[in-house]
Amino acid sequence: MIGLYDYMLLIENLSFSFPAEKGKNPIFIDLSMKVKQGEFVSVIGASGSGKSTLFKLISGLLQPVSGSVAIKGVVTKKILGKVGYMPQKDLLMPWRTLMGNMLLPAELSRSDKKRSIKQISEWIDRFGLTGYENAYPHELSGGMKQRAAFLRTIMTGKDLLLLDEPFGALDSMTKRSMQTWLLDLWEELEKTVIFITHDLEEAILLSDKIYILGKKERSLREIKVEFPRPRTPDLIYDPLFLEKRKELERLIQHEGQMETMEQ
Repeated sequence: MIGLYDYMLLIENLSFSFPAEKGKNPIFIDLSMKVKQGEFVSVIGASGSGKSTLFKLISGLLQPVSGSVAIKGVVTKKILGKVGYMPQKDLLMPWRTLMGNMLLPAELSRSDKKRSIKQISEWIDRFGLTGYENAYPHELSGGMKQRAAFLRTIMTGKDLLLLDEPFGALDSMTKRSMQTWLLDLWEELEKTVIFITHDLEEAILLSDKIYILGKKERSLREIKVEFPRPRTPDLIYDPLFLEKRKELERLIQHEGQMETMEQ
């Protein structure tokens, strides 16, 4: 039996609208969501359905009108700083080197700098960024920037990671490589990941389950993904994978969102 503390994230009856629109155009109405510890969960939906707003509510950047958000079984309005949040853009500081950017979480938490540099150096090697410690963001490729941004998110030390379309701006070949890299790393780190994407294949390949965020109904629909792990990019050619993709397309079409999703 699953208890409250088995959930890394538990959202119950959450409602939200921006102050100027309160009572007129709510973003969410009685939205609920359950994410177990160690799960990889994707959130898909049309532009304007509220995906990034949902992340801001989970991270504490916004406060709900009603309902609750619990992290590790604890309901609190002071969520800010309890999750690792990687927004759509890498937000690497252009005037800082790779190492300088990675040190930012340690500086904000006033951790020991020497110890942090040693730890970061080990992670840089595992992230395939060795030799670029003193490089500036403009000297890195798109994939390297995303790995660096993810490493900075890891360095926050949080168990729940929110990744907002981290591969959306990458070309298809780089994206496939990054998906494989992320899967391998997630299985090693045993973190809980919630991942926003517009790419249906990406959502199926990476996830244990998928939430479809309805633009009309302002609700979440849960879809389980039961393909065994570990998974490889070749899975996208499996007939069962294609059937799962068609299922998602039908559900999205039912929500009236199909024209705005990637094909």
